Amino acid sequence: MAAPEGRDLAAEIEALAQRIAEAKDYLGIESMRARGAELERQAAAPDLWDDPDRARAVTTELGRLGDDLARFDSLTAAVDDARVLAELVAEAEAGGAPDEGLAKELVTTVDALGVRVAQLELESLFSGEYDDRDAVCEVHAGAGGTDAQDWTEMMLRMYQRWAERRGFSVEVDEATPGQEAGLLSATFIVSGRHAYGLLATERGVHRLVRMSPFDSQHRRQTSFASLDVVPFLDDVSDVEIDEKDLRVDTYRSSGAGGQHVNKTDSAVRLTHVPTGIVVAVQNERSQHQNKAKALQILAAKLAERARAERQAELESLGGERAENAWGNQIRSYVMAPYQLVKDLRTSVETGNVDAVLDGDLDAFMEAELRRMRGA
Repeated sequence: MAAPEGRDLAAEIEALAQRIAEAKDYLGIESMRARGAELERQAAAPDLWDDPDRARAVTTELGRLGDDLARFDSLTAAVDDARVLAELVAEAEAGGAPDEGLAKELVTTVDALGVRVAQLELESLFSGEYDDRDAVCEVHAGAGGTDAQDWTEMMLRMYQRWAERRGFSVEVDEATPGQEAGLLSATFIVSGRHAYGLLATERGVHRLVRMSPFDSQHRRQTSFASLDVVPFLDDVSDVEIDEKDLRVDTYRSSGAGGQHVNKTDSAVRLTHVPTGIVVAVQNERSQHQNKAKALQILAAKLAERARAERQAELESLGGERAENAWGNQIRSYVMAPYQLVKDLRTSVETGNVDAVLDGDLDAFMEAELRRMRGA
């Protein structure tokens, strides 16, 4: 079928159908259906909620499987609908009365199908044990003084905007203000399907080049900030934390993370002395709540450390720790003398710096996912 823009849309539809058929195999759709049926039987058991933790696990898994299968089935149905539309366009052309509106609708339909199939294929890249979990993230200012601290705050906003775009939620649990502007560090939790799998691709040092707003002569300044990410684990009961190994400091909540600032020393900072891991939380209403959340984050970090040690490679989950300065950046954000964001691992780049800083990060994340998985 000769189509607008010189495209053979019927052939494109069949190519998309073939990609969906291949995805059905490597995503294990039939196994998912069998697992879903088993979970439905478990969910229907009258004694399910006698064990609330198990009940939540069953219903959560069932919900996610249901969403995945519904998305796949919807996509296969959409391909069938596209085939029908293509036949109508072909019939109109064969009858000597091409329907321009119908032809444009077909182009739009095929383009949208291509995007949806690409998203389905992306699912196969989330092969890590914890890729579907929420993510505990930390941003830290590196070399660059006040500019680096301002860049750290800009990065926090960038990931907040990215999360909003995907419908994820973000909870800022602690933020330490910079001496003059910005942030020295911040801890935040991103909640959503595959939050950890996606954000793990952003782990590392990020470099910003711009005309400094903090320099009286407005000279170009290079500054650095880093992102660290670990999976947030709902069940950390198997992580033993000896109270004797903890140093607990309390202080008054302040800054971007303190939504419920009050006059008491409700913020909590935990230092795990054997490992040197520090966790601070100031976003909850009471010292008790802040300590409970800090313990949960600490447990996730300790679990991460244990996994990395067992696998004998720190970067497997916890990530390779590099100096937060020159020569270690994973991505450069250049705002002067030209506009360019370039990932140094995948070579993906764009000149729309403002869009990236406003959370348009998916292209970078997906490219790094493919590189990591060898896809």
